[in-house]
Amino acid sequence: MNKPVLLNSVDHKDIKIITERSEKYGDNLWYTVTFPAEFRSVQAHYPIFFQKDSNTGQFYSVAMFGFQHKENLFLQDGKWQASYIPLTVRRQPFLIGQQTIQEDGVEQVQRVIHLDPNHPRINEIEGEPLFFPYGGNTPYLDEVGEMLEVIHHGLIDSKQFIETLIKLELLESFTLDIELDNGAKHQMIGFYTINEETLASLPAETLGELHQNGYLNAIYMTLASQSNIRQLLNFKNAQ
Repeated sequence: MNKPVLLNSVDHKDIKIITERSEKYGDNLWYTVTFPAEFRSVQAHYPIFFQKDSNTGQFYSVAMFGFQHKENLFLQDGKWQASYIPLTVRRQPFLIGQQTIQEDGVEQVQRVIHLDPNHPRINEIEGEPLFFPYGGNTPYLDEVGEMLEVIHHGLIDSKQFIETLIKLELLESFTLDIELDNGAKHQMIGFYTINEETLASLPAETLGELHQNGYLNAIYMTLASQSNIRQLLNFKNAQ
């Protein structure tokens, strides 16, 4: 895979981005990273769990699309069967990066948009253009920039949120065993959820602090999202 490149209106003036959803465009994901700022939208369709990075030991929250590797049960008949698609999926093939600039003699770091040059959505024939023929960003590219900003700040907030969960011992590992209508069995391991008993035992002062930071709502959204496992099972059985 080539290294992401800095997006610019000279080298990428003719690029278009295919926005339809398909396995061939890399949408066959069984989960993606999410963050508290989008939990309300995510929990309407997908179970939200937590996973631990085996290399760094860091936890992050994920929206689940399936029960196994490369299984996205929401991809059906060339469409994504949900009205909301998490931002970390929608932002492909773009990434947020940083570059150092000199402004009035002062060195500053600013966020910039990078592009994965090998992504299958990139072409020069069909899709959403990034730049107008005579220069300037298209509304689509402006939307991408806004999306990346939301992700950037959302992941910062998510780190603080999860640090709070760990401090309060609210995360617990679990194993999900499912059996399909045809008798096939699947086991999902390596994920974490909110320990409801520990949550219920927290003192009022701590709950107040969680509420003040917006974290209590995110916790309840996480718990409510688990009812979507039934929808995943329905999709799986329908296959």
